Amino acid sequence: MKNFVEELQWRGMVHDVMPDTETHLLEQMRAAYIGFDPTADSLHIGNLVPIMLLSFFQRAGHKPVALVGGATGMIGDPSGKSSERNLLDEKTLRHNQDCVRNQLSQFLDFSSGAKNEAVMVNNYDWMKDFSFLDFIRDVGKHITVNYMMSKDSVKNRLTGENIEGMSFTEFTYQLVQGYDFLHLFQNQDCTLQMGGSDQWGNITTGTEMIRRIGGAKGYALTCPLITKSDGSKFGKSEGGNVWLDAKRTSPYKFYQYWLNTSDDDAEKYIKIFTFLDKETIGALVHTHGEAPHQRALQKRLAQEVTTTVHGKEAYDTAVSASEILFGKSTSDDLKKIDADTFLDIFEGVPQAEVSRKQLTEGLDIIGALAEQTGFLKSNGEARRALKENSISVNKEKVQEGYSIFEADLLNDRFVLLQRGKKNYFIISVL
Repeated sequence: MKNFVEELQWRGMVHDVMPDTETHLLEQMRAAYIGFDPTADSLHIGNLVPIMLLSFFQRAGHKPVALVGGATGMIGDPSGKSSERNLLDEKTLRHNQDCVRNQLSQFLDFSSGAKNEAVMVNNYDWMKDFSFLDFIRDVGKHITVNYMMSKDSVKNRLTGENIEGMSFTEFTYQLVQGYDFLHLFQNQDCTLQMGGSDQWGNITTGTEMIRRIGGAKGYALTCPLITKSDGSKFGKSEGGNVWLDAKRTSPYKFYQYWLNTSDDDAEKYIKIFTFLDKETIGALVHTHGEAPHQRALQKRLAQEVTTTVHGKEAYDTAVSASEILFGKSTSDDLKKIDADTFLDIFEGVPQAEVSRKQLTEGLDIIGALAEQTGFLKSNGEARRALKENSISVNKEKVQEGYSIFEADLLNDRFVLLQRGKKNYFIISVL
């Protein structure tokens, strides 16, 4: 067995750990679980920390259990939240569970047949037939209200600015999550629960149930909540969450998120979100320190995470797309980019629409630059720019007399005009 706790410690991924956990894990293969919220059909990069915890756990020789909270997702965890979540029907939850499993399979081995092969469970399966009377008799009587009230997740909601307080539904959340741990302990021989530091109260309720009802010992480990060095929230961009699903966040935007991290964040993130070893990361940090402007840390971080989540082909496409906007690229490179990636690359670039008929007949470059689009202020300015050899159509230099035809369309929709290195304009066909 590899030393899992030691691995997490040098990566900066341990916030709280119950005494003797490290020894417990070194004795033999153990099973540990983490819960995932199934209220969307995709995870986002805010979920990457628990995903990496499970992945490092499996790589250390242990068995990861990914729990989809079909039941708890219907209630809502009060930790760090000011309101209850929307309730979902079972069909939607099952669909979301399948999507989450597919994404987790990029990080976890579910199918090799190895002894420590990962498993996925849904707490709705054992909670749906649990009657209220049975639950309060068999579970609720073992945990006192005083114990539940002492948890920070409860106290913060009751004493905070939220005048509505907390519903009974949310108050019982820690009992349901605690029972999950007890159930997995009894049925999957699961002795460890992991999660973010805000989950410590819920996790230790589970260890208390294992002690009181199971007459045994459960273990707990939490990871620090990840923050950005500038104080803004990790995992958010201007467009909201950065999703693992390529349909929600394109591989190009996903790659750019990691590429644009600060030096301090990149040094922290590369330990948490990649499988690179200590020596490799140390060498990268040294290289980056010698020439920070070359952004060695950010480039390798973006490479590793994008390749793991989306595959090498998507990573290569994202790099090529980045070169189109920021480096040297050709018209052939531009033609390889799909329409969605093209729009992501040139997000915010001004556009004008022309009819397809105009391109069928041929749109004169002077009109394309000025009168038809407003890219340049006048025909005279367009002619001067053309004489200066500063105008490109789809990354190829053009001269006065050039006309744009349908054959110039990228993805049968766009023409990219460019003046100089950074001044872009898009013609879009109606």
